[in-house]
Amino acid sequence: MKKFLIALSFSLLTVTVSLAQTTGSLGIVRHNHLALQVKDIPVSAAFYREVLGLNPIPVPDNLKAIRAWFDIGNGQQIHLLAGRTTPIVNDRNGSHFAVFVASIDQSEQFLKDRKIAYHRQVRFDGVAQIYFADPDGYLIELNQTVK
Repeated sequence: MKKFLIALSFSLLTVTVSLAQTTGSLGIVRHNHLALQVKDIPVSAAFYREVLGLNPIPVPDNLKAIRAWFDIGNGQQIHLLAGRTTPIVNDRNGSHFAVFVASIDQSEQFLKDRKIAYHRQVRFDGVAQIYFADPDGYLIELNQTVK
C-alpha cells in the first residue's frame, strides 16, 4: 500500500508538472520586488523611509553605496538602484505603482502637512485615489483598503 501511495503521489506530481509546462505558464506564485533606478540613493532612501514609512532591509556591504531595499509587507520589497541619469516623465495617470492605505483621508492630511504635491481623484468604481511623486518623479498611487 505504501509503494502504491508513493507511486500515486509521484504520478500526480508528474501530471501537475506536465500540465504547468504544457499550459505555457511561467508558474508565478507571488510578487517579490519592484526595482527603481534613482538619481540619489540617500535622498530617495530617506523619502521611502520617512514619507512612505517603509522599513529598510539590510543590503550587503558591497552594495550599500548603490542600493537601498525596503520591506512593504507580505514578502514584497522595493529596491532602489543608483545610476538614473535621465528624467522620469509621467502625467497624472502614467506609469506608477499602487499601495493600500488604512485611511485615504489620513494619508491626504499627511501629504498636506509635509507640503507634498498630490492629486486626488475618484476612480470609476467610487474608490478614492491619491497620486504623488517620489524625488525622482516615479508616481505612487494610494488606495484605501476595502473593508
